[in-house]
Amino acid sequence: MKAYRDFSDFLSSHFKGKVQKIAVNAGFTCPNRDGSKGVGGCTYCNNQSFNPGYCAPALSVSAQLAEGKAFFARKYPEMKYLAYFQAYTNTHSDDIDRLMGLYQEALAVDGVVGLIIGTRPDCMPQELLDRLAALPAWVMIEYGAESACDKTLGFVNRCHTWADTADAVRRTHAAGIPCGLHLIMGLPGEDEDVMLATIDRVNELPVDTVKIHQLQLIRGTRMARDVEAGLYDIPRFTAESYADLCVRILRRLRKDIAVERFVSQSPPELLIYPRWNLKNYQFTNLLGNKISKELF
Repeated sequence: MKAYRDFSDFLSSHFKGKVQKIAVNAGFTCPNRDGSKGVGGCTYCNNQSFNPGYCAPALSVSAQLAEGKAFFARKYPEMKYLAYFQAYTNTHSDDIDRLMGLYQEALAVDGVVGLIIGTRPDCMPQELLDRLAALPAWVMIEYGAESACDKTLGFVNRCHTWADTADAVRRTHAAGIPCGLHLIMGLPGEDEDVMLATIDRVNELPVDTVKIHQLQLIRGTRMARDVEAGLYDIPRFTAESYADLCVRILRRLRKDIAVERFVSQSPPELLIYPRWNLKNYQFTNLLGNKISKELF
């Protein structure tokens, strides 16, 4: 028996055959940057650290998807695709018709069979949820929750609460739309007990998937400047100690929740910490070896 459900298992319950996410940057900003919720953004955030090269807002949604398809189709010509609205907050607009137009543009691209929309839990109006639920295509919403600890969320300038996350997840589930949460391990002030308490709170919600990754200290962020100035420090993981934490997370996590990933990788020129020099698959192998020695 597998120690946890992975994202491939989750997708195979919704699709026949291989599907691949293609990241899209639709030119959105964030309510935590433009002043509608806050300014300066989350203290750890530099969006450059996770945007693929083909993902550029100067290109239309359909053009970005065409480039992404060309990249992946060389190896898997029969692949189907999910348009992943990734960069910043992809429901942050008062014009719901404009949002729906962007999503429908993506779905009109040949081979695109669904959407994954990344957003904040305080940026999901009920009208938009209802209209997404009415689309004749598969849709999933991914909310950046990061932590269940409101003290932490305040410290890193998230400008939302865990109650916002719980409300968004419950309404998304009620609309019949699959829902994922993004969580960061190692935020300032959080010890292992606080991190595992977040997992307990996730278990209470109708969540389908989680993305878990280590906090990364990125050049050009407020957090990097604060840590360099000695205002505070952050929890420091080795690859081994972080893998041990992931084992304990998996013991805690509800077994029907699929885990999409455990680590994130930023460009080396931006990354300050941690510099483990491990590819994602190498960390997954490290974790798998630890899991094989444990009794779940």
